[in-house]
Formats: sequence, C-alpha cells, structure tokens
Amino acid sequence: MKNGKILCKMWGRSNRREQILQKFSKLIALVLVLSLVFAFTACGKGNESASDATDAADAKTIRDITSMELIGEMKTGWNLGNTLDSTITNPTGSETPTDWETAWGQPVTTKAMIDSVKAQGFNVLRVPVTWEGKFGEAPDYTIKADWLARVKEVVDYGIDNDMFVILNMHHEEWHMPTADNEESAEKILRALWAQIADYFKDYDEKLIFEGMNEPRLKGTPMEWNGGNQEAREVINQLNAAFVETVRASGGNNEKRHLMIPTYAASTMDSVLNDFVIPADDKVIVSVHAYLPYTFALADNASGTSEWSADNFADTKDIDELMSKLKERYIDKGQAVIIGEYGTRNRTFNTEPRAACAKYYVSKATEAGIPCIWWDNNAFIGSGENFGLFNRATFEWRFPEIVSAIMESCGASGSTSNTSAESSAE
Repeated sequence: MKNGKILCKMWGRSNRREQILQKFSKLIALVLVLSLVFAFTACGKGNESASDATDAADAKTIRDITSMELIGEMKTGWNLGNTLDSTITNPTGSETPTDWETAWGQPVTTKAMIDSVKAQGFNVLRVPVTWEGKFGEAPDYTIKADWLARVKEVVDYGIDNDMFVILNMHHEEWHMPTADNEESAEKILRALWAQIADYFKDYDEKLIFEGMNEPRLKGTPMEWNGGNQEAREVINQLNAAFVETVRASGGNNEKRHLMIPTYAASTMDSVLNDFVIPADDKVIVSVHAYLPYTFALADNASGTSEWSADNFADTKDIDELMSKLKERYIDKGQAVIIGEYGTRNRTFNTEPRAACAKYYVSKATEAGIPCIWWDNNAFIGSGENFGLFNRATFEWRFPEIVSAIMESCGASGSTSNTSAESSAE
C-alpha cells in the first residue's frame, strides 16, 4: 500500500507539471500572436504617417496675411476670357474639356500663352470658369474629374509663373438671386465650392477663390440696374455660404483669400449700400467697371471712339469710382479688386484707348486697387472687342495699351508684339 501511494503521488505531480507546461505554452503562444499583431499595426501606422508626411510635403505653406497686404503685392491683371467660362447651348453630357474650352472659338490654352502674359508684366491671372454642365445631379452635384483636372492645368500655368491666380464661377444659370431660388442655389453653391476648395486646398495664397461672377436677375428689366433689395439680400446670403464653405474645407483654405461680388459686380450706390461683407480679414470685394460707358462698353451705334484726359466728361466717371471705392473700402482696411475693365476696339482708336487705360489704371493704383483687363481674344467686327493678345498668332495686337497699363501701375515687362512662339506648346 505504501508503494502504491507513492506511485499515485508521483503520477499526480507529473500530471500537474504537464498541465502547467500546457498552460505556459498557451500563454507563450498568445504573447507571440499579440506581438505579431502589434508589429503589423505599428507598421501600418508608420505607413499612414509616411503618407501624411508626403501630403504635407506637397502642400505649400500659406502666409497669414490680410487681403489688404495681398492686393498690395498685385500690380495688374489679365482675364482668360471666353475660354473655360464658355457654355454649350445643348450639351449632351459626353463633351470633353476641350469641347467646352473651344466652344466659343478660342484655341486650347497653353502654358506658352500664359508665359507670354506674364512676360508682358501682368502678375495676376483671372481664370473665369463655368461649372454648369460639368457636374452631376443632386444631392452631390459631383464635378467631372476631367474638368477639374483641366482647370488645375490652367491654374498651374499661372502658379508656375509666380502669378496670383483668381479662380471663379462664371456663367452659371442656377444661382438666380430670388427668394424662391435661394435654398436650391445655396445647396448647389455649397456642394460645388466644397469640392473645388478641397481639390485646391494645398495651394498657397497665390490662389484666390471668387464665389460668383456678376450674379443678377438675368432677363429682367432690373438685370443691370441694381436689381432689388430681395436679390441683393440673396446674394449676401450666397456670399456668406461661400465663405463659410471654403473656411470649413480644410488644408490652407482657413487662410485662403476669397473674393465676393456685389449684385452684378456693380458699383451703384444702391448696390453698395445693401452689400454685406462677412467679418473676415481675408475677404476681397469684387466689382467690375467699364468706364466711361460710352467709350468702354456701349455698342458702336451709341458709343464713341474718342476719349481725352483733358475732357472732364471723359474722366469724371473714373475719378468718382476710384474715390468712392477708396473712401468706402480701402481707407477702412477693406480690400477691393476690379475684376474686369477694358475698352472696346473701334476703328482707329488705339491712341485714345491707351490714354484711357493709362488714366484708369493710374487712378486705381493711387487708390490701392488692382485692375484686371477683360481679354476675350476678340478684335474685329461689331461685338465686344476687348482683345489685347491674339492667342492664335501670339501677337500682342495693341502694345501701346499694354505699355500704358504697365507704366501706370509700376509693372515691368516686355511690350514687343510677339513675346513667345505659337509653336512653343
């Protein structure tokens, strides 16, 4: 019996050791598994950090400066008119970016063209863009990827030339400023600008967003006469929604400089009196002014081809505009840009056009307001011929006007007729 008890004790101890060893082995295995899981997780986190670091490296640092400081660095500008802002009457939905860009008879924009614009002395490039026809249905209103990519290419032509680039919404029909349409318009505006702002969020302060272009009661008797209070209030709301949307979109957009238009980009007192500017030191008032009207914009039947700095009737509208904008905004620290101006080419009136450009830009420069010439690449006929640069031949058709602009704003550049070869790109 004694030997049997000893054997039983020995067997029991052996069995307990095996149980302990089994438990220990399981514990070791669990520790190994957890170690592997941690290693893979850490590796994944490392990759994410590397990706984030790459994104951060691609992003440019944006300076934290006021819009008044920003426009102080601008000399003078040029509009890429009637190009990316063209429309197609009956779009099919299958158009390519080139179809849209050339719909109004313009050649495809190349970097060589923008190089030539910069070489003349322009350091601001405004890129009017029509987004309508290039985005999908509600509720996302997704912008076509190929259109965004093409817009980026053109924007980069300016950025690569160290120019300030203004990107906007131009010939849009959906933002009719009526109370009945306000809710719908705001949804589309927010959806589109959220996408655009995200797409360009890593650009620095050289890229400026402009929320709308000449929003107005199109097709009504009030279209160009200041609208009504309802329309002006709707535009204030859409401007506020634009600023809010961009500010919330991340990246450098918290410090992005934003342009907001008045009703029809007008400078009428009734319009400016109702205009509300968000409390934001990186917001710029956007207005257009083709002055004096009979010389600059009126059709040939009612217009004139004569202008003189010695004639008070020819200069007073320009003087009054610059004085008004300076007193109402600039003197109070509110930045302003005249996003469009120019004079029509009429028969043999280059000399008075150059004199008018010199006077206009001189007065604007004295007031601290940059001006951007509307160039629609049109030169002959009875239409609005504001072209300076023939993009097909690379000829600067009116070097006298370009020289007058540069002299008046203190910019420097070449004023030769052809500053780049048409075959350059």
